[in-house]
Amino acid sequence: MLRHEIRPGRAVAGLVMLALAGGYAADAARAWNATWTFFAPVFFGGLWLAATVTWVSYRLRRRRAARKDPAEDSAAQAPSCGGATGR
Repeated sequence: MLRHEIRPGRAVAGLVMLALAGGYAADAARAWNATWTFFAPVFFGGLWLAATVTWVSYRLRRRRAARKDPAEDSAAQAPSCGGATGR
């Protein structure tokens, strides 16, 4: 299975949008009476939270990469074949 980069900011934004969609659906079904002034702060607050989570995760990845041991980095790279292309 291919591994992919985890993006927690997108996950937070998706969860906020799902919550908003559920709120709109409940309001449309008359199960919940909410005004539009409730949804606007939730929307913008969710975007702010997603941006903050993205920024924090970016800083943590950069810090982790900076702390990585340089000896591990050079040992992990495969040795070169002297420029042979296999022709």
